[in-house]
Amino acid sequence: MRFRLIDAVLDVGRDEHGRAVRASAIKNVSAAEEYLGDHFAGFPILPGVFMLEALVQTARHVADARDADAGGGSAGLPWVLGTVRAMKYGRFVPPGATLRLEVELAKVGEDGTLEFKGVGSVRGPGEAADGEAATAVSGRFSLRRARV
Repeated sequence: MRFRLIDAVLDVGRDEHGRAVRASAIKNVSAAEEYLGDHFAGFPILPGVFMLEALVQTARHVADARDADAGGGSAGLPWVLGTVRAMKYGRFVPPGATLRLEVELAKVGEDGTLEFKGVGSVRGPGEAADGEAATAVSGRFSLRRARV
């Protein structure tokens, strides 16, 4: 089963050399999403592992933009999750909420691994758009090329 966990990429930001280094995206959580029926019955919330996957999918837009700028990629091998460090979960993300995802490239490893810092902020249904969003997920993770 494959989930597309971001609804829209808002921006892919670049550094002073024109290289992609950050991205932002959103995930609108709908009550119709099938996994919410089991997580949790009577109190549906977006699973933490899906918040992490949404950050990873956002970071792939940075990685893919860097590949496109470099004229391709590493033999077409996809970017996959390598490591996860210091992932913290804060506020629950219920149906009707919007999760705003922000990732920033922190380091490019000698082996080509891309290390990211990521944050997911949430506004619940009925909350003012000009109010401060609460952190739902934050941490560091890396993407590496798939091994064949």
